[in-house]
Amino acid sequence: MNTRFSKPMQNTSQSFLSIALSRSTVSSALKVALVVGTLLALINHYDKLATFNFQRSDIFKILLTYFVPYGVSTWSAVKATQRKG
Repeated sequence: MNTRFSKPMQNTSQSFLSIALSRSTVSSALKVALVVGTLLALINHYDKLATFNFQRSDIFKILLTYFVPYGVSTWSAVKATQRKG
């Protein structure tokens, strides 16, 4: 019996990497990263974006702003797929 506090059974037939690199996971994560990353970039770096006054460190930070939602989305999709299986 699966209660609220017990760990759900995980599908071990597919590895984390194979699910993370699947077309559907990558496609979904890219969409999330594009939307959420853009919103976060605007919130956190609007002054630099509006004036086009960038330094190398600013560009690196903006790129990281897109990688974080991509990683979170990928992690969530893999874990959900493993639980479902």
